[in-house]
Amino acid sequence: MTTQIRQQNGISILKPTGKVGGRSVSDLREVILPQIEASDTPRILINFEQVNRIDSSGLGTLMEAYAAASRKQGRVGVINVGKHIKNLIVLSRLVNLFEHFDSEDAAVAGLSA
Repeated sequence: MTTQIRQQNGISILKPTGKVGGRSVSDLREVILPQIEASDTPRILINFEQVNRIDSSGLGTLMEAYAAASRKQGRVGVINVGKHIKNLIVLSRLVNLFEHFDSEDAAVAGLSA
């Protein structure tokens, strides 16, 4: 798994690719947590467009990121969540933790407000 990172309007946009699970979870953790720590009020957008699978350890990392951002009054948004990932998030009762947006433009506008 690799993760591209870029900034737009003070929002860290992460675009992981492949499977978020197993050993790759530590890669995601090493990318996302510094983005949260670097900001007083972190705003993170995760684009799941190229993620084909996520497992429970991947969900744990997302929960960890959400908790870290929340402690700093930050926000975490997601876009392009595929059916498999969405079902897993719903079944895990985590669906309300993340702000869902229809597009990157909508997410940037929503998280910037």
